[in-house]
Amino acid sequence: MLADLVRTTVARLLADRRLDASALPEQVTVERPRNPEHGDYATNVALQLAKKAGVAPREFATWLAEALLAQDAIAKADVAGPGFLNLTIATEAQGAIVRAALEPGYGTGAELGGKRINLEFVSANPTGPIHLGGARWAAVGDALGKVLQARGAEVTREYYFNDAGAQIDRFVRSLIAAAKGELAPEDGYAGTYVSDIAAEVLRREPGALSDPETVRRIGVGLMFEEIKSSLHDFGTDFDVYFHEDSLHRSGRVEEAIAKLKANGSLYEKDGAWWLRSTDFGDDKDRVVIKSDGNPAYIAGDIAYLVDKRGRGFDLCIYMLGADHHGYIARLKAAASALGDDPASVEVLIGQLVNLVSDGQPVRMSKRAGTVITMEDLVDAVGVDAARYAMIRSSVDSGLDIDLDLLRKHSNENPVYYVQYAHARTSSILRNAADLGITPGEDFALLTHEREGDLIRTIGEFPRVVATAAELREPHRVARYLEELAGTYHRFQQDCRVLPRGDEETTPLHQVRLQLVNATRRVFAAGLGLLGVTAPERM
Repeated sequence: MLADLVRTTVARLLADRRLDASALPEQVTVERPRNPEHGDYATNVALQLAKKAGVAPREFATWLAEALLAQDAIAKADVAGPGFLNLTIATEAQGAIVRAALEPGYGTGAELGGKRINLEFVSANPTGPIHLGGARWAAVGDALGKVLQARGAEVTREYYFNDAGAQIDRFVRSLIAAAKGELAPEDGYAGTYVSDIAAEVLRREPGALSDPETVRRIGVGLMFEEIKSSLHDFGTDFDVYFHEDSLHRSGRVEEAIAKLKANGSLYEKDGAWWLRSTDFGDDKDRVVIKSDGNPAYIAGDIAYLVDKRGRGFDLCIYMLGADHHGYIARLKAAASALGDDPASVEVLIGQLVNLVSDGQPVRMSKRAGTVITMEDLVDAVGVDAARYAMIRSSVDSGLDIDLDLLRKHSNENPVYYVQYAHARTSSILRNAADLGITPGEDFALLTHEREGDLIRTIGEFPRVVATAAELREPHRVARYLEELAGTYHRFQQDCRVLPRGDEETTPLHQVRLQLVNATRRVFAAGLGLLGVTAPERM
């Protein structure tokens, strides 16, 4: 809201003073200053546009301060430093923030309107339960999809099912060995889940051991259904489950390779066909067809990119694990070689996750036998705590999840802290309804410092969601909710919302109740973006 006001005022100043209108930034940043004595908000827009507009930053900031002070929403505007502008909003504007927060869709926007995004995440190999890295992407990817949708994008969540290649062959050999009561092959898969699936294959097809293709069809299908079921239970569902094998069976891999050969992007060397990926920014050329005539893994990736773009997606986001850094340049090079825009490809890399209990790493899975799975984590702390813990930190850094902390029902546990704050707002509203107290809207009465802090924090929600979408960082929403919970806690300590005993209900009680109602709605909206429940009672 305030950013829109600042941007509109800047645009008018550029026009009135006949300055270059193209100097106006697409997005104007308005943030809360670290030092509250500097005002409610600060903007550096004068510094952003000064050079292009041909005016000194402080001079433009002074003009902007004067223009904003003429608006009812701004009580104070001070120019600081080389051209920063500190703003204090008027009481009437605080009321506008509360009213906006009470409206459906608060925090949503339209800046991504019309953009079709394919968001591919998890895509774990169908050879075992989802491990912690996949669980991190399941939570973060789902939340990112919700955040992008909140800002207007049309998002398709997609799971790339790797049902082709050597890992499937090893999985099938492992199932056959388990069905025969033998040890897993040296390069195969172990764990009780393999024995369970092998037993189910034999139950469905008693003669399956004589036909490895039957073991493959049933066994891989069972594993994939289990993966989908686990993801659903985790709160993550996909719009599309895309099978890698379909690219090979349909001839689309050969079609993509033929296109690259025709445009000169492939060359032959040592009996193999190589992509000229260094021509497009990659650190080395990549083998697409191996010397034995079989396609390399990147061949499927290229065909898959062609398929995605052919389905009309403007942007293809890939969320990959820590060992996939090379895919950034590789996929962008593939797009360029196909004559496509490399900006249509975006790769996010997530770092590793570790579990800690009693100060020690947890390394043994109850079921997989080798790595900790998503189901192990959910069994230990529940879906809400698991999702929140995965989302609240940037995926750029490794993550240690403290199981003991997530089991605590205290403010030390961040998900409990936020959910409990929402439950407290709900409790106050229920109690008010029981007392027959209705919310009021005399926002001029909200003059207490804690009330102002809470209103300004509520006012930050749309900007936080917009930034989370722009930077692909849904953890910003979680951290914001924790800030909101702390601000609300301090408000409730210092500002009595409901009258005591026989005390008469006043307009101040009523307008504070409305502020609590707005806070509750923001908690619910933010938790909804994270795919975490907003309990009414705790």
